[in-house]
Amino acid sequence: MPVAVVTDSTAYLPATVADGSLTVVPLHVVLGGVSGREGVEVNPAEVAVALTARRVAVTTSQPTPAEFAQVYDQLFATGADGIVSVHLAGALSGTLSAASTAAGEAAGPVEVVDSCSAAMGVGFPALAAARAAAQGEDLAGVRDAALHTIDRTSTFFYVDTLEHLRRGGRINAASALLGTALAVKPLLEVSAGGITMRDKVRTAARALDRLVALALEAAGDGPVEVAVHHLAAAERAEWVAGALRERLGDRLCELYTSEVGAVVAAHVGPGLAGVVVHRLPEAAQSLLDDQL
Repeated sequence: MPVAVVTDSTAYLPATVADGSLTVVPLHVVLGGVSGREGVEVNPAEVAVALTARRVAVTTSQPTPAEFAQVYDQLFATGADGIVSVHLAGALSGTLSAASTAAGEAAGPVEVVDSCSAAMGVGFPALAAARAAAQGEDLAGVRDAALHTIDRTSTFFYVDTLEHLRRGGRINAASALLGTALAVKPLLEVSAGGITMRDKVRTAARALDRLVALALEAAGDGPVEVAVHHLAAAERAEWVAGALRERLGDRLCELYTSEVGAVVAAHVGPGLAGVVVHRLPEAAQSLLDDQL
């Protein structure tokens, strides 16, 4: 059996590519004291309503080591030789730590990989690992496929307010206060160090323009695949996706558009627009040149 690949529910994989080649472990969302699994019992619309109304507390929590252990044990029991487990940035969540704890007690070898990102910043390396596994790569080869993709992936996003990130502890109070006091619209980047301020503009329209510019800068001159995310802001996502299609042209190999799930929704709030850019390797450039 090829190496098994595990990821978590914050990868927000498009339904068209989540074909059963990966095992997804859900994070938890707590709405008004009631915990539910992301994508199973709690959806992003419920979180957006709760955050807007401000009448119900919204928090999140990572899967327990026991939940990961159950998944790993099942995969080994059904014949896996090894597991590569790709997860939400360790700087943003305890998910990576929980997976690592379970990996240390698993019945076989488990390589836990920090995506250093979120959403399709997790999804792209998880998919790369799954493809490598399907091609018969060994454990090290599958892990390296994920790591190489992480090195070529950039994640940017815009939010209407930094308050939700501040309350969730994902950005410091000083940065949140600065954004509020100056009435600026923040452009942020997810990296190994967590969430950092990349730019500040005065209006939402300029923020979306700048989001597209950051994505194009990250794309460079080669072929890319891109994911555009949003929360209760489908029109913003459509505008960003359209702008990227036009500007990237034939270099755009895939474009996925989706709403983020409940966990990320709880920390960013309605109005989110985000872009994840995966710069494809040189082999993909050669293939694209042949097709042209």
